[in-house]
Amino acid sequence: MALGTVATLFAVGGRWDIPLAAWIFPVLLLRFARTGRAWSGAVWILLAHIAAAVFWIYESALGFNAVIIGGAVGLAALQMLPFLLDRLLVGRLRPWMSLLTFPAAVAGSEFLITLLSPFGTAYGSLTVTQYGDLPLLQVTSITGSYGIGFLIAWFASVANRLWEDRSWPSVRSGVVYGAALSAVILGGGARLAFAPEDGATVRIAGVSPGREVSEAQQAVLRRIPGRRRDVAAAPPAEVEPAMRAVEDDLLAVTRREARAGAKIVIWPEEAVKTLAAGEQPAIAVARDEARKSGIYLEIGLGVYSTTAPAYGKDETVFIGPDGRVLWTYQKAHPIPGSETFTPGDGHVPVVDTPYGRIANVICYDADFPDLMRVRADIMLVPSHDWREYGRAHTEKAALRAVEGGYALVRQDSEGVSTTFDDQGRVLATTDYFTTDRQTTVAYVPTHGTTTIYDLIGDTFAWLCLAAVGGLAVIGLLRPVRNDRRVRPEAAPLPVAADGVTSVLRDPS
Repeated sequence: MALGTVATLFAVGGRWDIPLAAWIFPVLLLRFARTGRAWSGAVWILLAHIAAAVFWIYESALGFNAVIIGGAVGLAALQMLPFLLDRLLVGRLRPWMSLLTFPAAVAGSEFLITLLSPFGTAYGSLTVTQYGDLPLLQVTSITGSYGIGFLIAWFASVANRLWEDRSWPSVRSGVVYGAALSAVILGGGARLAFAPEDGATVRIAGVSPGREVSEAQQAVLRRIPGRRRDVAAAPPAEVEPAMRAVEDDLLAVTRREARAGAKIVIWPEEAVKTLAAGEQPAIAVARDEARKSGIYLEIGLGVYSTTAPAYGKDETVFIGPDGRVLWTYQKAHPIPGSETFTPGDGHVPVVDTPYGRIANVICYDADFPDLMRVRADIMLVPSHDWREYGRAHTEKAALRAVEGGYALVRQDSEGVSTTFDDQGRVLATTDYFTTDRQTTVAYVPTHGTTTIYDLIGDTFAWLCLAAVGGLAVIGLLRPVRNDRRVRPEAAPLPVAADGVTSVLRDPS
């Protein structure tokens, strides 16, 4: 239990993740669950997952509040359920069925987290811990992110069966698992190796404001007590000069990148902060710049308003080379507990251009696979993170590129900006905190691919949930197996031939 809990801390999708820890902790916690009482074991495993969630909040510098703590406890309860189901059913199912209970339950619980919680895949997905293993990640183009969670949990089931029993049937289950995992990795490697690399590309520049003007603006806003409402109510002369300096800096860098050959320029989330009265003038200036430079320009706007309850909005505006606004998109998933914006309608805009179908979401939206399942060639993801979470959050976005079959451009203010191709390979990356030049330039493929996941959606996850339901019914209808390897709850006492209950005693 202790070793499993420690390993869990380093498999939470944070900056201190160790990929191998995600494979180790389910083995250890499953062993603990199977060798103790079901319900008391479930409590301990719940506490382990709560500890992991709190550790993730700490290492990501999210800050503790009631919404985040409550969400952490709820997610931990969902993550505990696969261990409890395995413990209750393993003594009632045939061996091959019991091997599938835990992996199907893990994949199903991860799917439920994306459906029911406001955190998406930001927390609770084992797949994000395997970011660097590109051959393995390719299976998400079929199963979504839930396939890797299934494989990791299947490994735990097989390892525990071998731990309990080294007979040929147990060894055979290990051989079957090894063959399945090898097929996934070899298939992913083949997909990477044989993918065409000579297609058309477009030069895309992601630009963030210079650190000097950005920090000057932050200093001005910090001097105003309160939150967005108070900034919106501040005298314009107090805040607008710093806001305009950031906007001017972005426009100058945009002109520079256009002269260097960029055909698409993307600004980060809330790159331009403006009072409500300045929103349309800011858009008009950007339209003029796009027209003069002959580029597609996406700008991020953070609008401050005195109107409750949102007190502003978080939006992007995509502008064509003729200066026409092609879409205005508002963030569909504001961060729970920290952003008061009214969510957008969740309709991801897509527009046909000479450089393929261009789509857009904002930062945290990319943590929701269902929202990201869009037929596009290039997905633009303007973002705004912070030092402790920027790299981890950007790595999670790579999964959406593999699942959706499109290149993904994530320009992050105060984080790690990265462009991925449709197989998760890094085309360009820039760390805001290690360079003075906040520009990321990449030559991005203009044609994506249609993935199986794009066609069938979450079918694999739904099948896992159906399997859990079916196995639970079978387990309830079957008697407990006489299996010494797992101590069943309320196991019947042996009965002597004369009908009197007998008890085995120690010979001493």
